[in-house]
Order: sequence, then structure tokens, then C-alpha cells
Amino acid sequence: MEQIRLLVSGMTCQGCVRSVKRVLEAVPGVDAAEISLERGEATVQVTSGRASAADLVAAVERAGFGAQPTDQAG
Repeated sequence: MEQIRLLVSGMTCQGCVRSVKRVLEAVPGVDAAEISLERGEATVQVTSGRASAADLVAAVERAGFGAQPTDQAG
């Protein structure tokens, strides 16, 4: 299991948080996603090798938000 952090832009409310969480958790290989509206960040737990940061960014962008991976991994 690995952790990928994304900076997410465009979230303005808890509805946005739920939308981002839903699209991230729909990506194959994602086990869980925690979203912080205050920090504009998503912390995603993925099965190693099953989902990449690029997959996660693409999912968030398809939902209408901006995203970029941070350089921090856990």
C-alpha cells in the first residue's frame, strides 16, 4: 500500500469534498481517500502499482477540479 497526496483546487464546499472523494475512490486500486477542504488536499491510499498519481489527477480533473501531486509521500 502506498499514499499519494494531491493538491486540489476549485473545492468550495462539502459537496465538492464529497465529489472529489467519490471520483478518487472510483479509481481502480484506490482503497481510501481523505479530503481536506481547508488544506485543499487529498490523501489517497492505493494498492501499490495499481493506481498512479496521474490516474488520480485525471479523475479529479474529469470531475471539474484542478489537481497536482505533491512531492510528499508517506
